[in-house]
Amino acid sequence: MTLRTTLDFLLHDWLDTTGLTSRERFADHNRETFDAVLDTCERIAREKYAPFNRLVDTQEPHFDGDKVTLPQATHDAFKAYAESGMLSAAQDYDIGGMQLPYSVEAAANAFFACASVSIGSSLLSVGNANLLMAHGTELQKQVFAHNEFSGRWAGTMCLSEPQAGSSLSDVATRAVPDGEGFESDPLGARYRLRGNKMWISSGEHELTENIVHLVLAKIPDADGKLVPGTRGISLFIVPKKMVNARGELTGVRNDVALAGLNHKLGWRGTTNTLLNFGEGKFPVDGQAGGPFGNGAGAVGYLVGQPGKGLACMFHMMNEARIGVGIAATMLGMAGYYASLDYAKTRPQGRPITGAGKDAAAPQTRIIEHADVKRMLLTQKAYCEGALALELYCARLIDEQHTGTAQDAEEARLLLEVLTPIAKSWPSEWCLEANSLAIQVHGGYGYTRDFPVEQYWRDNRLNMIHEGTHGIQAMDLLGRKVLMEEGKGLTLLSHRIMATVNRCNGIPALAPHAKALARALQDVGVATQKAWSTGIPGEALANAVPYMQAFGHTVLAWIWLDVAGCALDNDPQQETLETQGHVGCAKFFFHYELPKINAWLGVVQSRDLTCATFPEGAF
Repeated sequence: MTLRTTLDFLLHDWLDTTGLTSRERFADHNRETFDAVLDTCERIAREKYAPFNRLVDTQEPHFDGDKVTLPQATHDAFKAYAESGMLSAAQDYDIGGMQLPYSVEAAANAFFACASVSIGSSLLSVGNANLLMAHGTELQKQVFAHNEFSGRWAGTMCLSEPQAGSSLSDVATRAVPDGEGFESDPLGARYRLRGNKMWISSGEHELTENIVHLVLAKIPDADGKLVPGTRGISLFIVPKKMVNARGELTGVRNDVALAGLNHKLGWRGTTNTLLNFGEGKFPVDGQAGGPFGNGAGAVGYLVGQPGKGLACMFHMMNEARIGVGIAATMLGMAGYYASLDYAKTRPQGRPITGAGKDAAAPQTRIIEHADVKRMLLTQKAYCEGALALELYCARLIDEQHTGTAQDAEEARLLLEVLTPIAKSWPSEWCLEANSLAIQVHGGYGYTRDFPVEQYWRDNRLNMIHEGTHGIQAMDLLGRKVLMEEGKGLTLLSHRIMATVNRCNGIPALAPHAKALARALQDVGVATQKAWSTGIPGEALANAVPYMQAFGHTVLAWIWLDVAGCALDNDPQQETLETQGHVGCAKFFFHYELPKINAWLGVVQSRDLTCATFPEGAF
């Protein structure tokens, strides 16, 4: 199946996205308008992104000490994307949006991630603007968010620091009130920031006329000391170039300086930067000195309440985690399609029986070999399953925003539990799909003559992007399955059992339904045993194996539900599409779900082999 046919099935047959048009917000839409959006994005991705994927990988961003240079193809791609209206696709009509369901927006953006994830840097701008729409003042929305939605400005998120990567409690960037009357600035309480941030995607470029940085920093107490922990973190808008209350550039450069570019394994077409705030290179008031000594500091406008910045930033971080999941999924999908095409045309070897024993017989295509089929089927199961998971999460976001009060609350709870899986599962297993795509190509796979090595390099970053694997695992086992007395986990279990009960009545799926019920029970037992002593160090020592088992159980549920939908439409499996869905479900239950037993074994026993291994013994 093509990506488009897969998306159409998942959106309309499985998730009934067209049914959303009965709601007031989406009443102007129908299947035709949704199809038109997908058609447009597929065309732009094919014309402006895919042909230049290798180009942006080899022509990395260049910093000459003054500005960053990107290939013209990146400028053209961004312009086409902005002009398509996709930056504001889900926004209200009155600010130039389309009021599209998020599930349709996510599906449309999948084309760009598949064509060239390295070119695309727009999703952070959307997440930045969405955060401001949720937590900013009315003027902050108008001046900053609306200009990001239009494509006039871009946005970033600035969390990590050289001494504090994922440990945000150790953030050391300082923000002090900017003189008397600092609270009266119409753009928000005005502060001066000084500090260093790193790993900032799209932190410097010339694609837009301005860049809106969202920066985490701490406001010192009366004694000049920083409040320890995350409670002292505040959030600030720090524009690259100063603007007035009408959203006009003033001609003054804010004191935000590019310290350097990170040269990465993958995603080489997107700038990844180290930024210095308030070092005095661009003193806003034209003079050195001030509260920090060397330079008065970068101007920042407070978002929300002091000390509540991390709660605001999680709005963007959770959205970005689903975005990372989609990127990882589509990189895996791109590798799958490339290796499938290769396997269909590459002659190699002969059958091991019959005429194949004749060395003079014609070679067979490698797709006819059982092990190559295994590798292709693994990729298909990982990537199409991950895509279904991401679209399911996107559909939950639509429910959260436009459903009934009960449906919205259930969507919130499910998203709390599923977000760590939506980020982590594709970033691990679709990366494995990329590895298998290289294997299918044989020796050619690790050369630059074929694209699969780049897909692997690009995807390797996603296990680290927006919170490492270990952080997602601790979030899942340490918070999400426990929060609100386990309401989210209980609700997810009910959803899974509803699928089990439905598929128990379908002969082709009944054995899988029973296997899923057992797996769900095992996950529940492991959750209880992990926390049976109440000691976090013991419970979380095997958080990653727990997350792997949890994720595989969720994906088994997704595949069972997808297969059930396919058989509802085509009970006799007359189409290859239905055979593909049902076959993938069968593969996942036979080859993948049994893996959870080993993972849950160390969780249930609270095995401390890793935690207690002596450092010197390494």
